[in-house]
Amino acid sequence: MDMTHLSEASTTAPSETRASTRAEDIQAKTIEKRSFLRTWLTAFYEVFPTYLAVHMAALVISCLAFLFTIRDFYWQAQPFYMLWQQWYRWDTGLFMKIAEHGYTTISHTAFFPLYPLLERYVSYLLPHHHTLIAGLIISNVAGLILLMVLYQLVYEDFGREQASRTVLYLSLFPTAFYFISGYNESLFVCLSLLCFYNIRHGNWWLASIIGFFAALTRSVGLLLVIPFCYEYLRQREFNIRRIRLNVVGVALIPIALGLYALYCYHKFHDFLAFSHVQASVWNRHLHGPWTGIVRSIHSIFTSNGFLSFQSMRNLTDLLPDLFVLALLILCFVGPWRLPRKLWVYGIYAVALYLFVMIFPMEGFYPLQSSGRFMIEVFPAFIILAALGRYRMINMNYLMIAGAGFFFLLTQFLTNHWVP
Repeated sequence: MDMTHLSEASTTAPSETRASTRAEDIQAKTIEKRSFLRTWLTAFYEVFPTYLAVHMAALVISCLAFLFTIRDFYWQAQPFYMLWQQWYRWDTGLFMKIAEHGYTTISHTAFFPLYPLLERYVSYLLPHHHTLIAGLIISNVAGLILLMVLYQLVYEDFGREQASRTVLYLSLFPTAFYFISGYNESLFVCLSLLCFYNIRHGNWWLASIIGFFAALTRSVGLLLVIPFCYEYLRQREFNIRRIRLNVVGVALIPIALGLYALYCYHKFHDFLAFSHVQASVWNRHLHGPWTGIVRSIHSIFTSNGFLSFQSMRNLTDLLPDLFVLALLILCFVGPWRLPRKLWVYGIYAVALYLFVMIFPMEGFYPLQSSGRFMIEVFPAFIILAALGRYRMINMNYLMIAGAGFFFLLTQFLTNHWVP
């Protein structure tokens, strides 16, 4: 046998093998990248018609809402900038003040820092550093992303039809216009869904990082620890021996809250300033989760009549809460209940709902703002989408929710008190 030929074969074979392996790796990464892009482009195409339609409706309402503020046959035209300036309402101004001047008073610590921080930096890219427009851009970009992630999440676990209805039903919920406004709801739900999506996929470090930013957006972001831990254990069949080092990533979520607490101590000498001002300034106190509902019903029955402001205003808070509560019950009871492998949705939704309900406000309107917080309980809308297979439920929800959306947005734009 020719020893020279054998030597050449033995030296070239490994290099050819390595080259072949590299080519296969490159091909696999290319396929994975194409699959990733195809997945999210499909999600975009599926949700964009709903996103566009809701925004076109909001634009029409914005163009017409000022008619409620002027007398008939008034000749003076409104300036064009009123189209976006009328979105400067309520908490929008507080976020803008924090973005422009920082935390100048302890009462502002109730508003967590990520959203106003993004407002500040995005405003640098705009003429005249327009903070309001910066906030609207952030909210509406986050709103599109959250619908894409919601669609993909529900599509993978429940199917295309239910995913499409979930997106539509959430988008038309009466308080969903806050996703368009200069509030932090859109950013928080976006980050929560991204965190939840990565939890379901077992991307623990990425989920932890996103959860970190969610907890810097709203205090309730801390609750993402619950689905993280539950799903981590479930995917390991609740076998403690299968726990790995990546579980420590969950610590990033409470660390975000700890960092904000350190800032509050540095600025106002109070680690829990953001919690204390909820009681001292915003009049929210810890109670049983039923307290707000009971007090709201009592306020309705002790009002001057069903069609009084006190009665109607309480109903706009109470009805969304009871509606979502009924959907949460259906997560675990009845023919639409979640399968055991998907209980993480229901567990997170219940935790989120209870957190909102245990801090009612004192006075005649105990559930103030809770209707807005219901749009954060996204698993409830997945159950609603399952019910939406019935034509009667689908049509009634769309008509009633659409009417509520129009009314509350008009109230908001004309500077009336809304949930």
